[in-house]
Amino acid sequence: MSSTPDCPAHRSGTDLGEHLSLLRRRWLLFLGCFLAGGTMGLALMRLTPPAYTATTQVLVTPVGVPEQGNQVTSRQREQLNLDTEAQIARSAVVAAAAAKAAKVTEPEPVEVTVPPNSAVLLMSVTAPDPATAAAQSRAYAEAYLANRADSAQAAITAQQKLILAKLKQVNTALGEVIGQLGELRRGTAEHALAAHRQGVLNRQVNSLTLKYDALKTVPVTPGSVISRAEPPLEPSSPSLPLYLASGLVAGLLTGAGAASVRDRLDTRLRTAADVERLTGLPALADLARPAELITAVVAACPGKWLLVRAVPAELGTASVIAPLAASAPLSVLNGAEVGDLGRADAAVLLIGLGEATAERVAATVRQLDRHGVPVIGAVTTTDLTPAPAPDTRRPNTLGKLVASGELTEGGALTTPMNTLGKPT
Repeated sequence: MSSTPDCPAHRSGTDLGEHLSLLRRRWLLFLGCFLAGGTMGLALMRLTPPAYTATTQVLVTPVGVPEQGNQVTSRQREQLNLDTEAQIARSAVVAAAAAKAAKVTEPEPVEVTVPPNSAVLLMSVTAPDPATAAAQSRAYAEAYLANRADSAQAAITAQQKLILAKLKQVNTALGEVIGQLGELRRGTAEHALAAHRQGVLNRQVNSLTLKYDALKTVPVTPGSVISRAEPPLEPSSPSLPLYLASGLVAGLLTGAGAASVRDRLDTRLRTAADVERLTGLPALADLARPAELITAVVAACPGKWLLVRAVPAELGTASVIAPLAASAPLSVLNGAEVGDLGRADAAVLLIGLGEATAERVAATVRQLDRHGVPVIGAVTTTDLTPAPAPDTRRPNTLGKLVASGELTEGGALTTPMNTLGKPT
């Protein structure tokens, strides 16, 4: 429920207490949305097909050729850059090789993770069938190791080709120097320079030969599978805690939003607390407690003339006027006479709980305010029985006396006075 703009009521939802009060008022709607969210989460879990996840553990080792070094951090202290290796394992080249090995057109995507401070890759594949998940996980691991070995071998072959090309150039230059030495006379400067150049070239030949021989004997060790994927016995998804918690949270949020919207759109007054919260009028008493009603109204009324208005109007005001006229030192008006609004010092509203709305109360307050009649508060009632139709065959003597202010405490009649204090 939301307060009307004409009544200075406190807006709901400004602090935690107001939110809790809102949920207490709309607990049924909130609980329904909460349970509906949990039910929808369970239904969605039943409709979601199961999926199985298989994981293969691969130990990555240096292949014997220079590789990109890993930046040593608190997370990763290995020399290999396993983050780069994880990206390679997810590459299209490895996926194509895995598809060929698994004999499928398009394999399931692989998820590669690196445990901290390790040289291990965890290669996980999720598939609808457990055997398919295990087979494709193993295929990815074998394809990655084969790709790593091929890359290392290609790097070694490329280095060997470079060394052979360099060795060929050095041998050619060495042959030219040897031919020059045969033509130069010993002891001359030209002969000494040629001999020195020959020695340098001989050392280069020996160095290149050693490098070439070392590359021919480098072992290619891309890594190994330390844990082969096996078909999982239980599905990895859907997860009951995840779906149930998600549904309950969604229902919680939906219920809170629906309760807030419903509370702002519904302006019907159902309790005395609603009257004070939505209209800003103090709830003086309940009609079911006449003694409390008389005491509260007499204490709040600033004058002797009190006007009673019913909201809705079909309730009538006799149920309030009768006890007040009989016991309270007030002249009670029901608004039936033309001069009631002019004589009234204050007004009290009789609000039928469950039928009256904040808009109707605000309209009544505005009408009385235009005539200069302040509203001191509200009297609530749960008796929504309409007032009986007046008997046109007999004049309502009591109503006239009460309306004209001639009935005082104890039932004594008084003579109405004019504004100068003189009898009229």
